[in-house]
Amino acid sequence: MSAESVNRKRRRLLLVTTGLGAVGGLFTAFPFVMSMTPSARARAMGAPVTVDISKLEPGQRLVVEWRGKPVWIVRRTQAMLDGLPKIDNELADPKSEVNQQPVYAQNEWRSIKPSILVLVGICTHLGCSPLPKLEVGPASGLGADWPGGFFCPCHGSKFDLAGRVFKDVPAPSNLVVPQYGFLSDTRIIIGVHREGAA
Repeated sequence: MSAESVNRKRRRLLLVTTGLGAVGGLFTAFPFVMSMTPSARARAMGAPVTVDISKLEPGQRLVVEWRGKPVWIVRRTQAMLDGLPKIDNELADPKSEVNQQPVYAQNEWRSIKPSILVLVGICTHLGCSPLPKLEVGPASGLGADWPGGFFCPCHGSKFDLAGRVFKDVPAPSNLVVPQYGFLSDTRIIIGVHREGAA
């Protein structure tokens, strides 16, 4: 066997082993590199969330997750809206002036469109999740004078159908209205305010 044929075999063997080593290195590096990129769940926790509300009936509540928090979307009836101004004197901050809120939450409904309420469903006292008590009066289990809203059973905080906190309860402020906007009449985006979305 000549020296030239041995060198060819060595070169070929060197090329094959180098190529296999490079491919093996890529297969080894890929999972490591991918583990450093955020997961889809992690990306979604900070990303805006789009919600279809086309099947949400009047008087119903829909719960979605945004940034690891429950967000409530309530389609209020006309009777629910009519009752809001009647209890202003029972509320700690009826005009949402104390806690920083989006400008479109500083109205009687605390919403862009009166019928659609969007709230972060976490009590402003100690971070519990209040229960929906949307029924008015005795049907709610909260007494004949209950106007409808949300009740936190942990420490007794109460919020009306606009998420406004009642006086003399542990919660210091109204439920948070997140940034949101309407993409259409039936689609909401949570996490971004869309100018002119009213």
